[in-house]
Amino acid sequence: MTTSHDDLEQSAQPRGFDRFRGEVMAGGSVTERPTTDVGEPIGGGLNGALAGVGILALFVWLGVSNHWMFLFAVGVLVSVFLHETGHFVTARLTGMKATQFFIGFGPRLWSFQRGETEYGVRLLPLGAFVRIIGMNNLDDVPAADEGRTYRQATFPRRMLVITAGSIMHILIAIVLFFAVFATRGEIVEIPGAEVGEPAAGSGAEGAGIQADDIILAIGGNTIGDVDDENLGDVVRGFNPGDTVSVALLRDGEPLTVQATLGSAGPESEVPGSALLGVTSRGLTDWQEMSIGEAGRSSITDLIPATWDSTRGVVQVLNPVNIFGHLTGDNDDLSTRPTTLVGVTDVSGDVGEEKGFFGVLFILAALNVFIGVFNMFPLLPLDGGHAAIAIYERVREFGRHGRRYFTDVAKLMPFTMGVIVVLLFLFMSGLYLDITEPL
Repeated sequence: MTTSHDDLEQSAQPRGFDRFRGEVMAGGSVTERPTTDVGEPIGGGLNGALAGVGILALFVWLGVSNHWMFLFAVGVLVSVFLHETGHFVTARLTGMKATQFFIGFGPRLWSFQRGETEYGVRLLPLGAFVRIIGMNNLDDVPAADEGRTYRQATFPRRMLVITAGSIMHILIAIVLFFAVFATRGEIVEIPGAEVGEPAAGSGAEGAGIQADDIILAIGGNTIGDVDDENLGDVVRGFNPGDTVSVALLRDGEPLTVQATLGSAGPESEVPGSALLGVTSRGLTDWQEMSIGEAGRSSITDLIPATWDSTRGVVQVLNPVNIFGHLTGDNDDLSTRPTTLVGVTDVSGDVGEEKGFFGVLFILAALNVFIGVFNMFPLLPLDGGHAAIAIYERVREFGRHGRRYFTDVAKLMPFTMGVIVVLLFLFMSGLYLDITEPL
């Protein structure tokens, strides 16, 4: 068997810092499969087999312990796969060369070669990636392949390929929203408040109010009526020491009890105000929709979902908020960092309460969030590559068709700063998800 110059060039692999820098800027491995192994499966040996069994065992354990969490985890995995499929398909359609399509990062567990692309699974199930050659000026490729690199493609083609992942997430969200709306309906707020465990010595405990009771009205004032008053608003409309009637549901049966209100302490948001002595949460239920309404809402609901996702990313990335949660000084869940561990845990609770379509709804919302977050103009996110493409396009004005290429090496310090922040965000969220589950 003879080896051509191009084969040797293709099999030459970057080493050390150059490899690390290339992988950061390319968003995945730049180490190609050895050309001598084309046509043969590559395994990770005993260690790879053990790692694969461990990952499989994790999914089996999840399926046995909570089938709703298992369903959600599988949905996330499918979403990640479709994200990369968007990149892969658009790259192939626009003439770019994609040499790798992997689920996971890190060392190969198993892979196979089909045509010019290696498909497989890697050790760390933290996402997926498609390797498109020539993502930037740091990526060395054989001269014969230069015309098929990402960097040499036209601006519209580069933008299509780099945004395809987020576009796929938005399309997934639309499909899931429509499936939920058309089949089950829309989740809407309804009057009432489900209460938690009453505080010791409180008026709620004295009245015999129990956890999971649903309070409908206090002193004749409906909870969550047209004025959108919640439980706290209604209670604070009375004075400490007042005895009020509390209309509630217990196991679906109506019940009325008398409660003497206490006084909120100095740690309360409104010290000295009337206090019932329970935590509570609003109630929701399904409201049926027509097919037409479902189709319209699956599109229009993307607007508030996108806004909420954008605002949430900005709030969570604020270091003040992160430190506040780590020190216990901040309990605002809207600003708390979380990971898929926490979201998957929440999906189990949602599944128990809202069933299959509740899990689909939270999966749709997650896809909107990922699609939005991924397009933030920061390397190594796809949005960072899109920002570079836009910058290059602007710099090309007045150059009479001559291309401008960004020197991404100059962006490496900033990119490393972004990675440090994201890693800190991930570790903080994971710590909170384990120590203080949502």
